Amino acid sequence: MRLIKVKSSDGPIVVKETFFQRHFRKEKKLNRSRAGNTLLFVFMALCGVFMAMPLVMMVNNAIKPLDEIFQFPPRIFVRNPTFENFTDLFVSMSETWVPFSRYVFNTVFIMGFSVTGHVLIASMAAYPLAKHKFPGKKLLFTLVILSLMFTWQVTQVPNYVIVSYLGINNTYWALIIPAWGYGLGLYLMKQFMEQIPDSLVESARIDGAGEVRTFWTIIMPNVKPAWLTLAIFQFQTMWANTGYTFIRSEELKPLQAAMNQIAAGGAQRTGQAMAVIFILAAIPITFFLICQSSILETMTTSGMKE
Repeated sequence: MRLIKVKSSDGPIVVKETFFQRHFRKEKKLNRSRAGNTLLFVFMALCGVFMAMPLVMMVNNAIKPLDEIFQFPPRIFVRNPTFENFTDLFVSMSETWVPFSRYVFNTVFIMGFSVTGHVLIASMAAYPLAKHKFPGKKLLFTLVILSLMFTWQVTQVPNYVIVSYLGINNTYWALIIPAWGYGLGLYLMKQFMEQIPDSLVESARIDGAGEVRTFWTIIMPNVKPAWLTLAIFQFQTMWANTGYTFIRSEELKPLQAAMNQIAAGGAQRTGQAMAVIFILAAIPITFFLICQSSILETMTTSGMKE
């Protein structure tokens, strides 16, 4: 064994280095080799380029003229960039018998109520599951987990039957209310709330705070990364929902439905279709970039510890 110096409250002292300390030090040194870091960086760079390629092609296709869009073999990068695809799309949207502003209002109204309502209902439902004990708690949470196993194709018919029974078919609420009951939000919020120390909640109750005040002043601020992440997921889900299943009136359809109808106009509208794809992808990506720090914190945090 060799002698090593370690720090203590009384200053540096000399102790004997064990076999495990020496072995761990060697392994740690090997893991930080320059060649290994270089290979890891090159591998991650190649993966990043591969994953970014669809986005690069999407941006270039949106500003390509028609002759370059139909060129074979296709080129990744545009040679003669133009914004005619976007101007043609704006002209087509302005010529519809439903005003463009109406589609924008429908989208904002549906997205706003869907995201806000889902986050609030999921958080309020997750609070008693995470911080209270009552009969049937495990059964309820098991049912929530089982609901995540079914795809939207399986639940599409039951959802339509329920919406029709409630009499809200062909209304905004046909899209908003089903979005409130998505099980992923409840699962995510419950798992994150369980990481908050029970002593913190008990201290608030000792100070005289009721359940409502404890929920809004203690629980929700501490799970902000979780409900921001949930808002991003729900925003993406609702942004991709065209509402064809429940909405028949043109004046109630969201912006995505109108753009998809224009993009499906044939080969002469291929350029507009590329612009539609860019817009439909750019808005969720922008929303994600704004809140990406919260998503990363949710995925990496280990929670508060007592």
